[in-house]
Amino acid sequence: MTDADLVDLRRDLHSHPEPAWREFYTTARIVDELECRDLDAVHVGPDVLDDDRVGVPDGDDLDGWRERALDAGARGDIVDRLDGGYTGAVAVVERGDGPTVGLRVDIDALPIEESDADAHHPAAMGFRSETEGYMHACGHDAHATIGIGVIDAILESDFQGTLKLFFQPGEERIVGGEPMANGGRLDDIDSLFAVHVGLDHPSGEVVAGIDGFLAVAQFAATFRGASAHAGARPEAGDNAMQAAAAAIGNLYGIPRHSTGSTRVNVGVVEGGTATNIVPERVTIEGEVRGDTTELMEYMEAEAHQVLRSAAGMHGCDVDIDTLGRAPSARSDSELRGIVADVAADTDGVTSVLDADHLGGSEDATYLMRHVQERGGKAAYVGVGTDHPGGHHTPTFDVDEDTIGLGIEVLADAIVEAASRRP
Repeated sequence: MTDADLVDLRRDLHSHPEPAWREFYTTARIVDELECRDLDAVHVGPDVLDDDRVGVPDGDDLDGWRERALDAGARGDIVDRLDGGYTGAVAVVERGDGPTVGLRVDIDALPIEESDADAHHPAAMGFRSETEGYMHACGHDAHATIGIGVIDAILESDFQGTLKLFFQPGEERIVGGEPMANGGRLDDIDSLFAVHVGLDHPSGEVVAGIDGFLAVAQFAATFRGASAHAGARPEAGDNAMQAAAAAIGNLYGIPRHSTGSTRVNVGVVEGGTATNIVPERVTIEGEVRGDTTELMEYMEAEAHQVLRSAAGMHGCDVDIDTLGRAPSARSDSELRGIVADVAADTDGVTSVLDADHLGGSEDATYLMRHVQERGGKAAYVGVGTDHPGGHHTPTFDVDEDTIGLGIEVLADAIVEAASRRP
């Protein structure tokens, strides 16, 4: 693909953002591109994901997004293979003897209404999101495009070995990494790269290996009590709102841990029907994080105890569901060195950082850990891009010149990693 073709692909994906397990158009568009290339395999749908998934929408929701994708021009034969929300794909290139190298890119979008201001480049240039209430506010459209470009670069290179390109769904809800890691396609990976654009690094800057991923667990807790007339007989009810309020206050009071940083937040509260009715059902959604997986698990156990105790205090029951999880992970020094070396020799790269601390969470860590536990190496690469508004905002955009830069750095790193490992 030419640079112009890559920009067109990115803009097309940007115009059709889709959230976790609903990436029907995105997956179909990616697979359509893959099938035009001399690849040894393209795995789609249930062939790339473990059956154990969380956060899968109900059938009506999936059907709506499926029809939206078809209306937008997605190939029906590909969409049919994604039945049940089994989105995502894995592309395979086999080029003689050598190690197996993987690259993971994510493909989903966020529930954010994109800016329509004239100063917002996608709006001014006609590729603003066509799906109201959703947008690519984190660069995953660029990530998917980089993935396609890397395949083209590898096909034209002297790469020896096997390349697997993982187009992963559901990163924003941290639900896609674990089933893709457990789907079987990752088991033979010797070296794995993951990539993210931006992350407050400017265009021209490359981070060879990002660390500092906070392990995270997201939950929904539904408190169930008994309704009553709030004026005439309040004592006859079991107030789910009181239980939820007690839980929220005490969640923020979980003791911090001596071995590292922890986080807790409640971001959603829903329930009640009227001011004169004792609420019988209230749901809260929140998350806990930790510097390490062990610290996250400490916070998760404490949070569950708080939720159960708050329910019992007010005569309520509580159902706790996991919405998403991701462990911590670190980039291996061997792969960081490779990325740093090739980036330093890449035209357009103005600065190379050996490492940086993310301070957030990412479910690429499931894939990284899966590879590392089997003796392989992994690195999470940052490709800087100027991005107005910052990540997860209505005015987020990427510097499209960095797409080609990311392709060159990653393709060269893949070739070099293959040459160094038997």
